[in-house]
Amino acid sequence: MKITYWIATGIIALMMIYSAYAYVTQPAMAQAFQHIGFPAYFRIELAVAKLIGAVVLLAPVSARLKEWAYAGFAFTFISAFIAHSASCDQVSIRIMPLVFLIILAVSYFTYHKQRANATPANS
Repeated sequence: MKITYWIATGIIALMMIYSAYAYVTQPAMAQAFQHIGFPAYFRIELAVAKLIGAVVLLAPVSARLKEWAYAGFAFTFISAFIAHSASCDQVSIRIMPLVFLIILAVSYFTYHKQRANATPANS
């Protein structure tokens, strides 16, 4: 369970860190945001939020804070799917947020399974 959690969480965190970096440094990402119809400042805000969320998922912080990171990433992936679909992007681009949503769900459920196993019953 622990290995599955860390693999899924690591994939999500690395992807979020990479995409945050790409949002800030790659002109193609700025064009992609413009293609979808998002303002330029949203790309920077999303990059910062992704970095913070990745750190929160990896760091030993409170469960409440992790819940917010999971929720934020879930909203991000669902919104990305909708935005890419509305922009008539390629199917592979539309599907990737859903793939990462599934990986995020694996991370989320294994995180809670570990917490439940670590907490003694009726204590």
